[in-house]
Amino acid sequence: MRPLVLTQGDPAGIGPELTLHAWHARGLLELPPFAVLGDPVLYRATARRLGLDTAIAECEPADAPAKFQSALPVVPTGQPGNAPPGRPEPRFSAGTIAAIDLAATLLRDGRAAAMVTNPIAKSVLYAAGFSHPGHTEYLAALAARLWDVEEPRPVMMIWSPGLAVVPATIHVPLRQVPDLLTVSLVVETGRIVHRDLRRRFGVDAPRIAVAGLNPHAGEGGALGLEDDAVIRPAIGTLRAEGIDARGPLPADTLFHARARAGYDAALCMYHDQALIPVKALAFDDGVNVTLGLPFVRTSPDHGTAFDIAGRGIARPDSLVAAIRLAGRLADARTAEDGG
Repeated sequence: MRPLVLTQGDPAGIGPELTLHAWHARGLLELPPFAVLGDPVLYRATARRLGLDTAIAECEPADAPAKFQSALPVVPTGQPGNAPPGRPEPRFSAGTIAAIDLAATLLRDGRAAAMVTNPIAKSVLYAAGFSHPGHTEYLAALAARLWDVEEPRPVMMIWSPGLAVVPATIHVPLRQVPDLLTVSLVVETGRIVHRDLRRRFGVDAPRIAVAGLNPHAGEGGALGLEDDAVIRPAIGTLRAEGIDARGPLPADTLFHARARAGYDAALCMYHDQALIPVKALAFDDGVNVTLGLPFVRTSPDHGTAFDIAGRGIARPDSLVAAIRLAGRLADARTAEDGG
């Protein structure tokens, strides 16, 4: 059995304590076996700080499933990571990146089933010379290098049991969104969502609801031209390819319970249009899933929370959901590959 691998994330954030809490709840929650990639010293120190009786097993990934029930398997990265909680320091960034690199290598070599990434702090990485916008872009670059393929276009999905959303544009100022929206962007995003809903989520005939950009989806041009000039033609292209894409639909009526029952994912035009509803409905158990990569990657739908790190009050719900979903998607991928 190949384990899931959890990256350390920023060691000064809440990731290490959430990982420990998730492992302690492994039996009750029936979690799939996982191994942590990071500094064993960090996990021993965090367990002591939280008063958790945790055995740490330094091991290779292949040994993790056998050890998982009696100890938290930790695969050392060789980089120090015992940062004081709540006090991020750029000098620990090498360990943060080393864990991501190791996770990708293990996936490429078939020694891990999926990657779950604990939160990073981009500002801390930037101070250490990190040149990528964030986790997702770095993973796309790693995929291109390690799999020797053209750099994939990653797509962010926030998934919860009751709602899955995909923003076409993500971390950009709102005033830039209309200029960034193109027919090709919406079409390419829709294709990736359709493909991965089928391949990884097991949805035979995915239904994609496409939100309009403007109020009332533009009201026939009276409230903006983008819905008719960009989004509607993109939907036409997707439908011509046999993809069940519907819209553009007014965003203010897209997320109530009756509407959500009619689609498998909502393709939205900008960050808050997608994330406000899913966080209102599933704040504690939403999962960030990266579509479009040659491997399964999930992450908790929250940040490092330096302000509460080390206090023992951070909830592991989203990390637990990310671990569960990673296991489910890895199983689906194995079945598709015939393994």
